[in-house]
Amino acid sequence: MKLSTPLSEVLGLSTPIIQAPMAGGPSSQELVAACSAAGALGSFGCAYTQPDAMKMQSAWVRSKTDRPFGINLFTSPQPGQLDAGSQRGALDAVAGYYRELGLPAPEPVHAPYAPDLNAQLDAVEQIAPRVFTVHLSDLPEERFRKLKAKNILVGGSATCVAEARHLEALGFDFVIAQGGEAGGHRGSYLRDPYESLTGTLALVRLVVRAVRLPVVAAGGIMDGAGIAAVLALGAQAAQIGTAFIPCPESGAPQIHKDLLLKETEDNTRLTEKFSGKPARGLANRFMTEMAANNAPQLAFPAQNSVTGKLRQASASAGKPDFMALWAGQAAPLSRALPAAELIDKLNQETAAAIRALSLTLKE
Repeated sequence: MKLSTPLSEVLGLSTPIIQAPMAGGPSSQELVAACSAAGALGSFGCAYTQPDAMKMQSAWVRSKTDRPFGINLFTSPQPGQLDAGSQRGALDAVAGYYRELGLPAPEPVHAPYAPDLNAQLDAVEQIAPRVFTVHLSDLPEERFRKLKAKNILVGGSATCVAEARHLEALGFDFVIAQGGEAGGHRGSYLRDPYESLTGTLALVRLVVRAVRLPVVAAGGIMDGAGIAAVLALGAQAAQIGTAFIPCPESGAPQIHKDLLLKETEDNTRLTEKFSGKPARGLANRFMTEMAANNAPQLAFPAQNSVTGKLRQASASAGKPDFMALWAGQAAPLSRALPAAELIDKLNQETAAAIRALSLTLKE
């Protein structure tokens, strides 16, 4: 059974699976190439990637496969320069952890706190991937027109119906319905993110009924039964992130992979303490203690700069205590398979789930 939807056909995929863009390392060039070569849509999470690196990584993927791939960026505005005095509380909140890992005391961070978005968008235009998606906001009309002129399909995340309708009004090609189960950063920008935690199944159905755009389901999808479920609700593809983190091609630290494989039930929670915006990950000491102490934080993405060295040192030391272990609520369904094998398994499971449903209906 070949799995196909109108959106997967337009994208040139042999399966309606999108490997979620995961910024900060997991969606490595090796993972993107492997997923695309296997017929899914490999996707770069380039929120923290400099434009030259974006170009080099995209060129590397194209040297390995001629199949389409996507690029994702965080498009929310950055705060201006924060004076040292206003940063003191956030710096003091992590100073003890810095000392524990043998790091020098944290120093005030300086703008820009992430790569220049305009330069990144220029790089996307030059790379001209088949797909470009945005997270945490929308896209200026001028940029949207330029991308469309390059024959790039443009999609965006929506955590509520209002955001989906907003993207449709802007002329986007598809919408990614990000359910509350999803790992990583919440894509909310028109509503309070804590009031936009509708579960994936409910959100997909609401969005499918609210817009005419193709809908991609994201959040808590780890196996073929999950893919079959969202397809039945009207989604035209499933965007899957956590399931790909344990793959050998993933750029996630080994300790992150190992912890996912050890989970037996949902052990995730939302935190703003790593980056300044709510994101879902495996609960660890940093998340627990920072929440219990109601620790101050800087705005996104300045807070990400405050915790950057801490996260890196924790990963290097093999200690999960201070790492951002992004994961969705269905993390216990993780399995360690090469990306191509995982995609093949997902296709088989989806077909089996659809056949099982058909048999049940016939009885």
